[in-house]
Amino acid sequence: MIGISADFDPVHKGHVKLIDKARELADKKNDEVVIYLNKGYSANHAPFFANYEARSKMALEAGADRIVPIEGLHHRLTLAYTVPIRIAMMIEEGVIDYVDAADVSTARIKKYASNFAKKGIFSGIPRKLPNRNVIRWFAVNEFLYNKYNQKLKFHIIPEYKISGDKISGRMIRREILENNMEIPESIGILLPDSTIQILEEEIKKGNVPGERNLKDLSKRLNTYSRANLNNIAHMNADAVNAIVAGRSYKREDQIWASFRMAGYGPVLTRLAVSAAEEDVTRREVFNLIKKYENNGIIPQDMSVEQVIERAWYVSSKSSEGNSSSDAHKMFRNGDRGSDKALYSFDAGMHLRSFEAESLKSGLETLFYVDKNERLCCEMRTEDRKIKSPLKLPAQQVTYLRLLIDSHFIPLRGEIIEKEEGWRVRIFVGDEGLINDNMTKN
Repeated sequence: MIGISADFDPVHKGHVKLIDKARELADKKNDEVVIYLNKGYSANHAPFFANYEARSKMALEAGADRIVPIEGLHHRLTLAYTVPIRIAMMIEEGVIDYVDAADVSTARIKKYASNFAKKGIFSGIPRKLPNRNVIRWFAVNEFLYNKYNQKLKFHIIPEYKISGDKISGRMIRREILENNMEIPESIGILLPDSTIQILEEEIKKGNVPGERNLKDLSKRLNTYSRANLNNIAHMNADAVNAIVAGRSYKREDQIWASFRMAGYGPVLTRLAVSAAEEDVTRREVFNLIKKYENNGIIPQDMSVEQVIERAWYVSSKSSEGNSSSDAHKMFRNGDRGSDKALYSFDAGMHLRSFEAESLKSGLETLFYVDKNERLCCEMRTEDRKIKSPLKLPAQQVTYLRLLIDSHFIPLRGEIIEKEEGWRVRIFVGDEGLINDNMTKN
């Protein structure tokens, strides 16, 4: 099969060139052109302008033979995780040739990609590198060769331009919106006739543009406690506190403003907002990554255990006087230290007598960072909600804060009674990971 992985939102003349190249290869091999079309949320973690059915029609009209949906990924995972999953899916389904477009020679792309493939890390590819997403695809393709003993054969064509400018789907969508949902002539020249026809039909039906479920999203962000917000994937402590400070939300731009106040860039904001829209939990993302880890699709350096071990290492080095940035560099350079991370540890609490009387062993506990930057826990007894700052050694304070800011490492708390009083036992990750590492330690 000849594969293309895309959003196609909408299909424009640059996409047609991709399909034409795939069609050329397919006709020589008596094979088919298959589009792996993102469904639900785009590769940039946003709702689609045109729905899956409309984009499928556009791709088929442009010359594709078959459409395969890719769904359930882009409101949960970053590209560093979704690209390996998508490539593995294509290899397993029999795709041999893959078509993409770039303004950099294949030789240069391979040169850039080889370093990332060797490291097994597909996040943090510098923005200054041209066509960095194509570089990521090349790097992942090389990495997965170790699993499948085969890889996609890449066919890179020049990016299609009109009057020297690259065609931008974002610009096409913006111009249609600003033209009161009519396709202006300046945009029409960028689109094949079939796309124009399908888009106009969808606009007439009221299906375009696709929008977020702002009702559920805003209700969630307006009402969830800090602890419950922290349980949503891709929320760090700063984002949670910015969201609480910015309540109440009625418009999407207000939500964006809070994330930007927390230091989130556009891509991470879209991912976090999409996760909040779908109420995606940390555990849900954690389990998804673990599933693909176990299948050999996610490299060791991006595994959930590695994220946890890095948090412990940085907290350990910070307690020795190293800066957090230096500790991260040391970890990336291969230093792992002598101590294994704690996957279970106890914290004290500041409780009033009547609160302590309400507690019982096994009570579930959630964690968050309050507006004063204190690590806290929250629990609900039969008669009240109790919130308390945590009492922990300095290293464990740093460790827990790094885990809270990890975006997808789940934390579970359980109230236990000890001779010295009530404590909250903190569990990191899932039961299997906890048991494995407690055995190791």
